[in-house]
Amino acid sequence: MESLFYTIKDEAGRIDKVLTQVFDAYSRSQIQSWLKESLVSVNQEPVKANYKVKEHDDITIQIPEVKELELIAEDIPLDIIYEDDDVIVINKPQGMVVHPSAGHPNGTLVNALLYHCKDLSAINDVIRPGIVHRIDKDTSGLLMVAKNDQAHLFLSDQLKERKALRKYVALVHGEIPHDKGTIEAPIGRSKENRQKQAVVADGKPALTHFEVLERFNDFTLIECQLETGRTHQIRVHLNYIGYPIAGDPMYGPRKTLKGNGQFLHAKTIGFEHPTTHELLTFSSDIPEVFAVELKKLREMN
Repeated sequence: MESLFYTIKDEAGRIDKVLTQVFDAYSRSQIQSWLKESLVSVNQEPVKANYKVKEHDDITIQIPEVKELELIAEDIPLDIIYEDDDVIVINKPQGMVVHPSAGHPNGTLVNALLYHCKDLSAINDVIRPGIVHRIDKDTSGLLMVAKNDQAHLFLSDQLKERKALRKYVALVHGEIPHDKGTIEAPIGRSKENRQKQAVVADGKPALTHFEVLERFNDFTLIECQLETGRTHQIRVHLNYIGYPIAGDPMYGPRKTLKGNGQFLHAKTIGFEHPTTHELLTFSSDIPEVFAVELKKLREMN
């Protein structure tokens, strides 16, 4: 049985809510289930979901053996930007997980894709058919999905060779003084919290370019372009330089703008088509909750 450990710092509130923020790979319902089964202890004593955490509480979660996941096609609406025999470009909503995991066995993008089309590439393991790259659960926006193995390999090579175009829009805390910048800092698992990524000396190379789009009082709207695709890359890099993404429950301040997670949107994606070799570029609008907060900031400026 695997165990997770965490010591409360500045977090406050019910333990089920706090743990969902700290361990965002697991859903709140999954955390609550473990609490009911007395698998969550605080200072070596089991607690219930309504327990209010205190500073320096030592939390242990005993994760039961994972049952083999069964992929089920689910009739979940998809915002399809483009589709042909090789590729699908999806505009993923904020809050949707890309593929099933122990904390999210269903309701994912993969479950929806399986209902929409019967053919997806099998390059990855069985729970990630067609998935060439991922974006975080609470990041909205575009990602490409491969319908066959040949397309998958072709698209993956473009990502590895840094030929694919990936641009994001992010709203960050603070006013960035310079108009453009590049963050080059290696990313790996955090030594302090194994659920987080961080800039670490022995991490994998990571490169993010950014450009300021608009400045507000205490906030900046920027466009980020990825050259590498490390886990949580933009979130980690922006926090590293002192401008964390607004609404980010893992890398940003606890209390921030009203939203459903980090204000980060995968706005543009571009790639060479695996069969026609045409250069394709697609863009999508930021979600409504993002647009509403931007409007408020503009009115306050």
